[in-house]
Amino acid sequence: MNEQEYSAIFEALTGNKPFPWQWDLYDSWFSKGKIPPSCNLPTGLGKTSVIAVWLIALAFHPDKMPRRLVYVVNRRTVVDQTTDEVEKYRDRLHLCPELAEALLAINSPEPTIPFRPMPLALSTLRGQFADNRDWSADPSRPAVICGTVDMIGSRLLFSGYGIGMKSKPLHAGFLGQDALLVHDEAHLEPAFQTLITSIECEQRGGQLNDMGVCVIDPKRTPDFRTFRVMELTATSRGGGEAFGLSDDDKANVTVQQRVNAKKAIQLHELRDKNKLAEQVTELALRFKDSGRAILVFVRTVEDVLKVRDKLPKGTVETLTGTMRGLERDGLIERDVFKRFLPKPPADATGTVYLVCTSAGEVGVNISADHLVCDLSTFESMAQRFGRVNRFGAFDPCEVHVVFPTEWKADDQYDERRKLTLGLLRRLNGSGSPTALGELPPADRQAAFAPTPTILPATDILFDAWALTTIKDKLPGRPKVEPYLHGITDWQPPETHVGWRTEVAEITGDLAKKYKPKELLDAYSLRPHELLREPSYRAFAHFVAMAKRLAGKDVPVWLVDDDGSVEILTLKELADKDDKDRINGMTVLLPPSAGGLSGGMLDGTAKEEADDVADEWFVKGRDGKRVRQRKRLRDIDPDSDSETEEMHELLTIQFPGADEDAGEKTWEWLAVANEGDKSAKKPVTWAVHVGDVVARTKAIVANLPLSDELKKVVVTAAEFHDHGKLRKLFQRVLGNSNPNVLLAKSGKKGGRVEEKYRHEFGSLVDVEVGKLLDSVELLDGDGKELVLHLIAAHHGRARPHFPANEAFDPEPKGKTEREIAAIAAQVPRRFAKLQRKYGRWGLAYLESLLRAADWAASGNPSKYLEDAK
Repeated sequence: MNEQEYSAIFEALTGNKPFPWQWDLYDSWFSKGKIPPSCNLPTGLGKTSVIAVWLIALAFHPDKMPRRLVYVVNRRTVVDQTTDEVEKYRDRLHLCPELAEALLAINSPEPTIPFRPMPLALSTLRGQFADNRDWSADPSRPAVICGTVDMIGSRLLFSGYGIGMKSKPLHAGFLGQDALLVHDEAHLEPAFQTLITSIECEQRGGQLNDMGVCVIDPKRTPDFRTFRVMELTATSRGGGEAFGLSDDDKANVTVQQRVNAKKAIQLHELRDKNKLAEQVTELALRFKDSGRAILVFVRTVEDVLKVRDKLPKGTVETLTGTMRGLERDGLIERDVFKRFLPKPPADATGTVYLVCTSAGEVGVNISADHLVCDLSTFESMAQRFGRVNRFGAFDPCEVHVVFPTEWKADDQYDERRKLTLGLLRRLNGSGSPTALGELPPADRQAAFAPTPTILPATDILFDAWALTTIKDKLPGRPKVEPYLHGITDWQPPETHVGWRTEVAEITGDLAKKYKPKELLDAYSLRPHELLREPSYRAFAHFVAMAKRLAGKDVPVWLVDDDGSVEILTLKELADKDDKDRINGMTVLLPPSAGGLSGGMLDGTAKEEADDVADEWFVKGRDGKRVRQRKRLRDIDPDSDSETEEMHELLTIQFPGADEDAGEKTWEWLAVANEGDKSAKKPVTWAVHVGDVVARTKAIVANLPLSDELKKVVVTAAEFHDHGKLRKLFQRVLGNSNPNVLLAKSGKKGGRVEEKYRHEFGSLVDVEVGKLLDSVELLDGDGKELVLHLIAAHHGRARPHFPANEAFDPEPKGKTEREIAAIAAQVPRRFAKLQRKYGRWGLAYLESLLRAADWAASGNPSKYLEDAK
């Protein structure tokens, strides 16, 4: 493809002519299968268009590019504008028929789905619309996955926040293999950047040395589809060679306008160290009659609220990292916030203000006319400057910075702020990207926030995190959060807070029957229903709530990051002798406790908080939003149109209720997912297995796997559900007809508690019956991998089946010793195969079958009633 052809496709896809760097990245790098480790570009020059460049390279050079692109930002922003950008690409694919056809050619066929899917999957792992599961449904389908450091990082380490044991290997495998991870604004998260380069090096069969260089061990076997890492930043902490603007870029008129955008800096000495908010407000009010959009940054939530309360009501919005996801994402629909978007309403008038903490510095595409802020470290100030006159179209643009004259002694963070002030003075009043970039790199880096203590992620830790079947705390398996962000003295620990109705209702004996951990596994906490606060502030709010509700027995769930739940009371939570217990934890409150105001934690707020757990939507094929889950009380879900396509997760039965007592049952429903226990209608065993085999063949057809590996995965699909033929499992499904064998029961059906694991039964049948001996093209290792894929296709066998699940209800002449021997081989096999394929490689192979099983369950070729 020549430059002219590329330019035509790029413009049709994005709506913009490419900058020279966007052609160079394609022609000199991606089309040749090379990934620059660092891509250093000024703000305002379309950095997220690396996704478009990758997509074009993947379409025309599928053997050179990873199948998935994972885009990571370090802030929970008001709206995932990266997702919006990729949606634009998808909507414009019809303008690029050559590109669309090339993408379709590397998608798998769709044997059970009557419509032709979009050739590009798009998912976001944050916000109210989090995770439509498109990216994980078919690993052969090109996909873009957008998420935060926490969301992506935890999943890479087999520890995904808010996902159950069954899904953890799938997320790790599909994010950690055949993927390009683009880390936006990487200088803000040095610990995460070190972690992902460590994983990349580990997958290549090496280890990072003290200089951050990957040293390859020739005796080790690399993962077969290693993932790649590229940092994306305008202010890199690194000192090595980076991809950046060329001379042709610098001569481009649009580039010149943006990198030389006028931003006149004025420095103001803080008159009273206790009245920062007042002085910032005073400067902001200078523009009250300007009719302009004024951006205000201060470092603390307390100052955000003080400034907000002193500005004219109706003209101001706030954006902080402490807002609940639902309200934060909803800002995009508010009139004041729209004034800060790249294309504000044409008829908007009057002066408006957006007051932010660092939550507004990264990942949100806003552009103000003027900026007022306090002093932060250099990389933070560069981000702030990048949110004003972003496209160089406004002149004059003023930037007012309030700086202190007193500094904390022996404080690293204040020392870096002092260095930043010195750099700002050297700019001679110009805050343009060019002026910032001309400062000596060593001086800029010296003024960055202190690098956190970065914990080394070793092969031993990777092994421990990969043991996903072990749900309980495991010695030597630490929490992943410190490895994502590092450890700092200046950033206090945080606590997440949410409101759930079940906290007040699942108590006492009911909580023993319906364990809170299992409820949260089934109905996971989503980002849109949580807010986060520094733990010391959260504790103060809990103390205020306990005082306000004194005399009431208010239950609270305290949730660890491994999903374990401690039930206690609000009074116990507010015990000052144990206030550190909430550090790094999630606190779930009953809505009746209140404590929510404007999407922020407020211990004095008396109004009942809203439980928004059901407010999870994805965009359907018709563009309309589709609810993903719902809880119903004593209502036939078939009477609710929203739940027609939902499947039962669980039903809670309340004891002691009679016809006049009101609530008796509580049904929890969700759109089909691999965690669902039943399909919408009954499906026979033969139909389901046939569908899974067909889906597996379609998935592996266009993947870069050897013929032997393809044969392994398809063979595992053929035998994966033999264990469902047991009478006990048919009883589990509520099937009393001996002439029909089911694989899926449908919504209803007299279910009994499922303790028997059908995949273990399948393993027994295959091993004892020597069913693999007659399968051609399978050597010894291939047979071992088939057995593991069968055992692991619902998340077990990593590394074992728990003792209470390692049994066969119909031994058919097999002794307990033989059954025990089969169970004992499971962890040995797991360890052997993980050494051969790598931690992420083995998880990836497991998940090919799991994705096929999931797709077949959600879209069966026929139901039992159709067969009749």
